[in-house]
Amino acid sequence: MSVRGKIRMTIIAIALASVLGAIFLTACAQTIASPTPGVEMPSPTPQPSPTPQPSPTPTAVIDRRYHERQQMVWNQIRARGVSDEAVLTAMETVPRHEFVPAEYLDQAYADHPLPIGYGQTISQPFIVAWMTELLELESGDKVLEIGTGSGYQAAVLAELTDQVYSVEIIEELAKSAEERLRGLGYTKVKVKHADGYYGWEEHAPYDAIIVTCAPDHIPHPLVQQLKDGGRLVIPVGPPGGYQSLWLLTKQGDQVLSHNLGGVRFVPLTGEH
Repeated sequence: MSVRGKIRMTIIAIALASVLGAIFLTACAQTIASPTPGVEMPSPTPQPSPTPQPSPTPTAVIDRRYHERQQMVWNQIRARGVSDEAVLTAMETVPRHEFVPAEYLDQAYADHPLPIGYGQTISQPFIVAWMTELLELESGDKVLEIGTGSGYQAAVLAELTDQVYSVEIIEELAKSAEERLRGLGYTKVKVKHADGYYGWEEHAPYDAIIVTCAPDHIPHPLVQQLKDGGRLVIPVGPPGGYQSLWLLTKQGDQVLSHNLGGVRFVPLTGEH
């Protein structure tokens, strides 16, 4: 072969080698870029999504009479010397307007008793708080109320202890009070239709007994149903006459008594 032919073959070989090299490099680049089977490759960084906004909560039920109760406690009760914070909180908590007849709703937090039918009343707020404070209740104490009425005093007691027993001689009041208390969530209050003069012996003895109607003498069964160290708060006096509020404390076989001053309550009724 001539020199010219050799030169031509060399040029062709070089060109062919260049083309083959380029094809080989391209194939390698494609192989490296592809993920190896079985090997986890990094995921693309996700774009941030908008933060979900919380759903609006339902509007809370507002106790529109709470301010009236606060004023009642400050002006009628605390100002007269009741200082037990648990009692004051109970008086602020219990919705007194739920325990008065509809025609007296505008006077529910007024500084006087109100009629509830059958010749009975719901006591003045101060008297309720004062008598409750005199009981010196602690959580877990067992307390007996004589004279359920509308159930208001029982509800106040139930804010202080979960063992409340209440006796009412008027059957219609006993039934309505029990329904009202349950409807308001005071499900642990036990109500009995009976003559309160004889107490509720089944659940005796009691840490405290409160009487919200006035006998003309102190019922002996109530004293018997007190625990040693128990306290009895009771108004005593003739119907329509002068009555006194008494605090009795049982100490063994003795009963200590303190006259706390004049009050006026509906009489304790029944055959005794």
